[in-house]
Amino acid sequence: MVEAPKTYKDLPSTPITFFTTEDNKTGTWRTIRPVIDKEKCTRCYICWRFCPDLSIEVEKEGDYPNVDYDHCKGCGICANECPSNAITMEKEMEK
Repeated sequence: MVEAPKTYKDLPSTPITFFTTEDNKTGTWRTIRPVIDKEKCTRCYICWRFCPDLSIEVEKEGDYPNVDYDHCKGCGICANECPSNAITMEKEMEK
């Protein structure tokens, strides 16, 4: 049996709870993940500046950036913006 399309009247009347990636581990969504090659990394932190999910972490100035895989969605923006090509997107390992 085919159901009729839902309309705006079928939406909940109460507000939907808003969550951020900080509240939820969204890293399970990705199929590819960024890997940082520290030999190529110049520590310019452009990856950190461009990450839309704040999944690139830098403990203190001078440290190499690290990826928080619990929250990274694998969008690849960090790899695209890296001027030294130190970030590659690799296929996520099957669990």
